[in-house]
Amino acid sequence: MSSIDTTLSPLFAKIDELKPQFIQRLTDAVAIPSVSSDETLRPKVFAMADFLKEELAKLGADDITIKDLGIQPPPVSDPELPLPPIVLSKFGSDPNKKTVLIYGHYDVQPALLEDGWASDPFTLVEKDGKLIGRGSTDDKGPVMGWLNSLQAHKELGLELPVNIVFCFEGMEESGSIGLDTLIAQEAKKYFKEVESVCISDNYWLGTKKPVLTYGLRGCNYYQISIKGPGADLHSGIFGGVIHEPMTDLVNVMSKLVDINGNILIPGVNEMVAPVTEKEASLYKDIEFDVDELNLAAGSNTAIYQSKKDILMHRWRFPSLSLHGIEGAFSGAGAKTVIPAKVVGKFSIRTVPDMDSKKLDELVINFCNEKFKELKSPNQFTTELIHDGAYWVSDPFNNEFTAAKLATEKVWGVEPDLTREGGSIPITLTFEKELGANVLLLPMGKGDDGAHSINEKLNTPNYIEGTKTLSAYLHYFGATK
Repeated sequence: MSSIDTTLSPLFAKIDELKPQFIQRLTDAVAIPSVSSDETLRPKVFAMADFLKEELAKLGADDITIKDLGIQPPPVSDPELPLPPIVLSKFGSDPNKKTVLIYGHYDVQPALLEDGWASDPFTLVEKDGKLIGRGSTDDKGPVMGWLNSLQAHKELGLELPVNIVFCFEGMEESGSIGLDTLIAQEAKKYFKEVESVCISDNYWLGTKKPVLTYGLRGCNYYQISIKGPGADLHSGIFGGVIHEPMTDLVNVMSKLVDINGNILIPGVNEMVAPVTEKEASLYKDIEFDVDELNLAAGSNTAIYQSKKDILMHRWRFPSLSLHGIEGAFSGAGAKTVIPAKVVGKFSIRTVPDMDSKKLDELVINFCNEKFKELKSPNQFTTELIHDGAYWVSDPFNNEFTAAKLATEKVWGVEPDLTREGGSIPITLTFEKELGANVLLLPMGKGDDGAHSINEKLNTPNYIEGTKTLSAYLHYFGATK
């Protein structure tokens, strides 16, 4: 038995012993409705920051620093709306140890009982081996998991194998406003000693096998605006005699992507990096089948029927999705209005080696060209709303090797190496600003329903996940 195994055995036993306290900690966290997108709940987001500060103090933090980010920029209802702070904290400063930055967020998505929840979303319910409540898996469960690990070490009198720097934000669900700037400002200050970053804000691919995530798609979000008449008009009077903005918009948006998900904008697919033999081999043993996709989608509507095709089109090929139309009639009934102005929204998930600026140019030029072909007198614009770059790491570096050993130790199985179709833009910011490797080490399962009703974290994932995070610190601390 190795020295790490000797250390982990009593640590795991202590984590099992503390399970009721750990569930209570998550219960207390979920009870705070820290919804960052709801201005009326902004005081609750601040309350969650205070909760973290108190927990970190109880656990013996060497330092706790609360970073004020100022006032939230428009669009906001309250021009004096304060941004939630970044909670920074340090445990240990031994120059002979590695220093790991752990990132998490303490804000959550909106949730109302009337949305279809089976119970109050802000009251954690333990049922059938699941911890149900808003934020249980995204991201309060993983954040509490790190605090749980600290408590287990503290109660055992066990020294941490690495120095830890925590960075917890309260605006992740609302664009992480202010975080990029803070990371750049603190790169040579609070984060000066950081060598590695660990993020637990994603999920297993499915429900059966743990994973380590080494890649994320980026996201460029666009909107098309078409303005025609000076006000909404009656279709009985103006229908058939004016150029309608909605008709123009539907025409242009229909040219962006086909029914099989193929992007129709010339030049986009040509930027995508070719699949290498080594990369293709990683898909062979991944635990996944089309039934899991259909189950997650709630329908049998998959475009692809093979595991490799599904995963590649989710992870390493770009996709274009149409998201909505602003300004159009969308209520019940049969309102016969011609909207004066409509705005269509769509995004492209980006992958290596797509250049964001080049993509913007291709998209805007294509949309302008398709509108021009309509010969409509309406006013037309296409613009980028926001972008976030893709990220890919080396799944065989020290961080991933340590995480693989930790996962095997706890779960008894070698984790799958996966990428994800979604975006966590801050991953790339940490990597670039700190010059550090980033590891995505998920706690929850693929069916947790992070932004949906009845969000949950399986109780074993919470407890065994705490063990996995703990073991990771020990294995990584031992790397040369």
